Amino acid sequence: MKIQKFEDLKIWQKSIQLATKIYQVTEANSDHSFSNQLRRASVSISNNIAEGFDRPSNKDFIRFLVISKGSLNEVKSMIYLGTELKYLKEEQKIIFLTQTSELQKMIWALINHLKTNSK
Repeated sequence: MKIQKFEDLKIWQKSIQLATKIYQVTEANSDHSFSNQLRRASVSISNNIAEGFDRPSNKDFIRFLVISKGSLNEVKSMIYLGTELKYLKEEQKIIFLTQTSELQKMIWALINHLKTNSK
């Protein structure tokens, strides 16, 4: 069955879960600049997936997925920085890096699928 809306994409659902968790963890952080940057990058992942979903061609969708992947890498970098700055606990880092790694694999898989099934 063909997916009709972006909300049904597992990759979008998992990116929303990641962003939600990041919002929760950064809520009490006094470094608002750091928190805002991490939050914006995390939201950019799901937003670009959603925006690309209804594009007229797979090539367009892939372009937005590549942007999502870039935002995902920004989140990963910020997680490392946040851990070094003691904003995040080591356990949180491990959880976030596991989630980002899973999302990264899903993005690549979707990109490869779209490349082989042009529209």
